[in-house]
Amino acid sequence: MHELAWVFIALFLGTLPFPVWTGRIFLRTDIRKYGDGAPGATNVARAGGRWLYIMACLLDAFKAAIPVWLAQIVSGVSGWWLTAVAIAPVLGHAFTPFLKGRGGMGVAATFGVWLGLLGLLGPIMIGIGVGLMFGIQKNWVWTSIGGMMIFLILLIAFQFPIYLAITNLGHVLIMAIRRYSYFNKWPELQPWLANFGRKS
Repeated sequence: MHELAWVFIALFLGTLPFPVWTGRIFLRTDIRKYGDGAPGATNVARAGGRWLYIMACLLDAFKAAIPVWLAQIVSGVSGWWLTAVAIAPVLGHAFTPFLKGRGGMGVAATFGVWLGLLGLLGPIMIGIGVGLMFGIQKNWVWTSIGGMMIFLILLIAFQFPIYLAITNLGHVLIMAIRRYSYFNKWPELQPWLANFGRKS
């Protein structure tokens, strides 16, 4: 069954920890020693590689975008099978066996999936959600989760197929599980909003 084959291809590509490999090859360091200790592209930047950060983001995005896009173009995968293919790379990224199951949150991979699903419209809609959340508060995890929930509202409002909404929820669930420890703190409001609350 070609649909199942695409699920496994997407899952495998998702497991490839490009930010960690980028740090080892180009910076001669383990990026998990920096920042929050996550194996994500943000810690590539913290380790001292601004351009390498961009490269790591693109690699993480395209490892997810390519199988999702090819599954549709080459094999005509659609509907609920496409949901499985689209969730697979983010799942693989978050729980990669290359890092003993301790992968990243999958933000860049998620952007890549939606690039493969909706073209530039996907990342633009996610960017709107993330931008709105970041305008309200500072915590990156809350920003990512909240931004994806705003994206979900947009998908429903513009009457995209239900399987795309379920794909979104799958991504949100993976992100939340991967960074559940961050939810023991309430979102920290941006200064303009906190000051507005005090004045009120």
